[in-house]
Amino acid sequence: MLTVSRWEPFRDLTTLQTRLNRIFGDPIPSGNAAEVGTWAPPIDVVEEPDRLVFRAELPGVSKDDIDVKVENGTLVLRGEKKQVSEKESDTVHRIERFYGTFTRSFTLPSNLDTDKIEARYKDGVLELLIPKAEEAKPRKIQIQAA
Repeated sequence: MLTVSRWEPFRDLTTLQTRLNRIFGDPIPSGNAAEVGTWAPPIDVVEEPDRLVFRAELPGVSKDDIDVKVENGTLVLRGEKKQVSEKESDTVHRIERFYGTFTRSFTLPSNLDTDKIEARYKDGVLELLIPKAEEAKPRKIQIQAA
């Protein structure tokens, strides 16, 4: 009898990442222990007419555990998702969430005004609004009759 199972590529990628982490010295416990080590939160980057917007999914991460910096034209997000310790009386059957530190870096275009970055954090989503410099914003050129 043929068994059909659904292919889940993201599970395969997670398994590959775990194996690579073990090879390169960042052991991740297996079994009932949580995945602890480094992880990379998903981030959307959207260009609007007057700004660049970054949205990072950081569920379960405290605002105080997030650090955002701009260094030499590079946006750097660092942080940590701390594991909630279970009570000794609790029986844990499965833990699939990732815990640990993360770092994401993005080279920024030179036409942004990094002195005016706004950062908002709501419902586990960090939103960074980076306005374009005035000279980089699109403007309409008036055509004059000759």
